[in-house]
Parts: sequence; structure tokens; C-alpha cells
Amino acid sequence: MPSINLLTKPASSACNMRCRYCFYHAIAEARETAFEGMLSDEMLENLIRSGLEYADTLCSFAFQGGEPTLAGLPFYQKAVALQRKYARDGVRVSNALQTNGLLIDEAWAQFLHDEHFLVGLSLDGPADIHNRNRVTADGKGTWNRVMHAARLFDRYQVEYNILCVVTGANAKAIEKIYHFYRKQGFRYLQFIPCLEPLGQARGSEPYHLSVKEYGEFLIRIFDLWYADFIRGDYVSIRHLDNWLLLALGDAPEACNMCGKCSIQFVVEGDGGVYPCDFYVYDEWRLGTLGDHPLETLGACDTAKRFLASSHPIPQQCRACRWGALCRNGCRRDRVPQADGDAPLNFYCEAIRAFFSAREAQFMDAARRILQRRTAPR
Repeated sequence: MPSINLLTKPASSACNMRCRYCFYHAIAEARETAFEGMLSDEMLENLIRSGLEYADTLCSFAFQGGEPTLAGLPFYQKAVALQRKYARDGVRVSNALQTNGLLIDEAWAQFLHDEHFLVGLSLDGPADIHNRNRVTADGKGTWNRVMHAARLFDRYQVEYNILCVVTGANAKAIEKIYHFYRKQGFRYLQFIPCLEPLGQARGSEPYHLSVKEYGEFLIRIFDLWYADFIRGDYVSIRHLDNWLLLALGDAPEACNMCGKCSIQFVVEGDGGVYPCDFYVYDEWRLGTLGDHPLETLGACDTAKRFLASSHPIPQQCRACRWGALCRNGCRRDRVPQADGDAPLNFYCEAIRAFFSAREAQFMDAARRILQRRTAPR
């Protein structure tokens, strides 16, 4: 039995915001049933029991959406109570929550601190940049409310990181965004390239991130990070952290850096189980919690088909100097090639541009980290 990650959408696709680049809204609208309902108490118990029965050393529960706080604080209080009820010797439990921050108050902050949740807070930078895309249904900006949540997290010592979606416009303003984060004391950052609806031609959305824009972004954010790094001021940026892990011979923690898919056990509001957050479509439904053990769902024909589709490696990757670091990126970013070869990362040339331009500095950072690891204490 392995360690297991369960990514749950307790409020399904429901959200109190209407972000202009929301990929999950597009996914939900493509299903026969867009909103799968709120996760019931029965399904919550199935979730906790099934995860802890299946896990070996670690069972990670992550809650996303939509907006997962719409399930209400009592839902999460029940969740941790059930985790204690079904706890097993030798199996560690971790909890994470990804939120837009709008419902966070002192009670939420106290709970998240007390129960050791790791929180991902979506904040695209200073107000003018954040409010460009992260708005309510009536188009109002949300920056003030998100910053209020961040300050509450600071006051209650909640462990959290900042999630920033990289659009074409955001990529061009990365210096402004990074310096804002540093001024606010945010030291754990994730920059997530925006996703356009699956199957839709790239470049048709106003928030589109082009290959050229992403390549320039990767170089510029690295330069900002590296300048701090060589001064001994380490800022955690997830994609850089993972590339450095790979350069040092370690396994990445981000699934999009692994080169092939694994079953993530994404649970929708009706208890439906899917293999990945980017593929919560009717055709990829593995089954329903409680009907079959997770082990059975993870080994079903649909799961096998999903995994197999990520295995082919393009010839271009096999011959690439940086193939062992890039690993063709996330399957969701891979696009068919005209010559019929295996799908290739849409941002392949952006990543090649980054490593071509900054290989020396990147490898210097890796060497410095290795020296720190091996230095006598």
C-alpha cells in the first residue's frame, strides 16, 4: 500500500468568484452535470475511511474547488474528527486547503493553525494586477479581501504559500509582482501558467500566455530569485525548487515534473472519483467513493488508459539536453505534433530558452545547494 494523495472538491464547482481564467469552470461546463453538489457527511466519512485504509505511511487530504471554504468550517471540523476516528498506527495524516481567501475570518484562521493545514492562497500580485482577472460574479475586484486573509494567516501563524496564475499580462509584470511579494514577506510562491479550455486552440483567450512570453517570464523570475539566492536569501518558488531537486538527483514533489501521470484520486462533490484535477470529465470518472475500494478504482481500465496515455516520449525530448529536467511537462500542456510523434509540451521552446540562457547560473545554484547539504556541521 502506498502513500496516497486525495484531492477533494467538497463544494464541487461552486465558487464565490468568477475568475476570468478559471479552468475548472470550463471543465464543469463540459460535463453532463456541472455542479455535482456538496459532499455529504456520508461521503466525507467514506473519503476519510477509504484513504486511511489504503495508505501506508502518509495520507494527504487536499481540499480545492471551486471554492472549498463554501463547504463551511463545520465540514472541516468533521473531517479532522473523522481522521482521528480512523487513524492508524504508522500512517501520518496531512491536510491542505487551496482558497481564494474571501471567507477567511478569525475562526477559520484559528482552525487552520490549530489543525496544521497548509494553505494555498490565490493572489496574483498588487491590486491592479490581481483585480484584472480575480473578480466576483459582478466584476468587482477582490484584492482587499484576499490581503485581509493573508494578514489573518500571519496573525494566527497559519502555514501558507501564495499561488499566482501566469497570464501573458502577468508575465510581463513579473518584476512588479515579485517585488510586491517580497515587500509583503511572502516567501513561498507558486507561479502557475494559465490554462485555456481543453481542446480549444491556444491563443484565443485574452489571458493567453504565449510561448515567447513564458520563456521570458522564466528567465526574469529566475534572475530575481537568483539575485536573492546568492545573497543568502532563499525564496521558495515551486518550479525552481523542483528543477533543482531533479538536478541534484532527487525526486520532484510536483506531479507535473514527473514525466508521466499518476492517479491523484480527485473526489467531486457527489463522491465521484477522477484521476487528475485537469481531467474531471465524465469520460475519466473512475467510480464513486464507497462503491469500490480506492485500490480497485486506481487499477480500473479507465485509470490504466489514463496512465498509459502519458507514457509516450517525443523524439525531441529523448534528444534534448534538458529532457531529464523538463520531462515534457504536464500532460495537460502537451499538444499533438504534425508528424504524428508523441504529444509535445506546448511550452517546450520556452523551457529550452530558459535553460539555454541561464544554464550556468542554474547549475551554480544547484552546486551551492549541494555544498550546503554536504558541509560538516
